[in-house]
Amino acid sequence: MKKTYFIADLHLSENRPQLTALFCDFMQQLAPQAEALYILGDLFDFWIGDDEKSDLIYTVQQHIHRLSCQGVRCYFQHGNRDFLIGKRFAAACGMTLLPTYQQIDLYGETVLLCHGDTLCIDDVAYQQYRKKVHQKWRQWLFLHLPLKVRLKIAEKIRARSKADKKRKSDQIMDVNPDFVLQTFAQFGVKKIIHGHTHRQNIHHIPPHFTRIVLGDWGDTASILEVNEQQQIRFLTGKE
Repeated sequence: MKKTYFIADLHLSENRPQLTALFCDFMQQLAPQAEALYILGDLFDFWIGDDEKSDLIYTVQQHIHRLSCQGVRCYFQHGNRDFLIGKRFAAACGMTLLPTYQQIDLYGETVLLCHGDTLCIDDVAYQQYRKKVHQKWRQWLFLHLPLKVRLKIAEKIRARSKADKKRKSDQIMDVNPDFVLQTFAQFGVKKIIHGHTHRQNIHHIPPHFTRIVLGDWGDTASILEVNEQQQIRFLTGKE
C-alpha cells in the first residue's frame, strides 16, 4: 500500500547522538517503504550555512541521498532553526526545497504544509525576529561571515531562545486559532500538517477542518504516516 511520511522537529545536534541514531534507524528501516518523505523543518538544532562540515551533517546527507536514490521523493521545508539550509545541501541530499507554505495532493486530497511557526502570531517578539532574519540582505551578510563567528552568533541565539521559552506562556507559543481558520480559508484547504509546537495531535475543527501537529523527537521518534486510503497514524519508530 502506498504511504507518505512526515517528520519535523528532530533538532539534530552533535551533543544528542541518541536523536541521530533514531533518525538513522528511521531512514534505514521505515522510510524506504514510503513513496515520499516530507521534513517540515528543524531537522537540525541550528544551521549556519551549507559550507559547514561535520560528521553529523555528512551522516544526515548520506541517509537522505541514499533514500532519494531508492526512489523515495524527499522534500524539505525550512524551520525556525534551520531556515538557512540552501540549495547546495539540498542538492547533495537529493531533496527538494519547499516554500513557507506548500499545497500538495495527498492521495486525492489537497493538504497545506508548513513548519508552523508562522501560525503562532501571538508570539509577537518571535514574529518580529523572524521577519528580520528572513530578510535576504541579512542572510547574505551572515553567510559571508567566518564560520567561527557564525557559530558564536548561533550559540547566543539558541541560548536566548531557551531563556525566552521559560518566560513565555504555553498559549503564546501555540498557534492562534483564528489565524489558523484564516489560513484554511486563504489556501482553500481543509487539512493542514505542521510541526514547530511539539504538540503531537490531530485537531478536528468544526465544521470540516483538520489540523495535524507533528511531535518532536526525544526518547522516541514522531512520524506521521498517511496511506492511500487516507488512514492516518503516528509512529514512534519502535513498532
